[in-house]
Amino acid sequence: MTRSVKEGIDKIRKREGRLEKFGDILDGLTSTEDKKKLLWKEIYENALEDRESAKILFEDLMLQSTGNTANHAMFGATMAKYLERMSKTNDQILKLAELISKEEEKAQVTADDIFSQIEG
Repeated sequence: MTRSVKEGIDKIRKREGRLEKFGDILDGLTSTEDKKKLLWKEIYENALEDRESAKILFEDLMLQSTGNTANHAMFGATMAKYLERMSKTNDQILKLAELISKEEEKAQVTADDIFSQIEG
């Protein structure tokens, strides 16, 4: 097996591991609808794939541009777009983390809990 194929398989396994851990986090949200969990999982998976693809493309252009001013001038704007794409996927993941955090907070305090505390 070639090195690049092995690295590709390792990346896929790593991504699958991340998705599994993310799924475990979502499974812990018992009061959240399954449709919402599925959507969040798809968003997370797409963000990971987008970030990985942009990284691969960026690294390829970076290797072609290192020490070559003509290639750097030619590919610089494209490389910046790949960096921007990676940044946007990071922002998506952070926003998703905020949504999940809010959902966890809602799940911790229910109306019954508040009522029981008032009734004392």
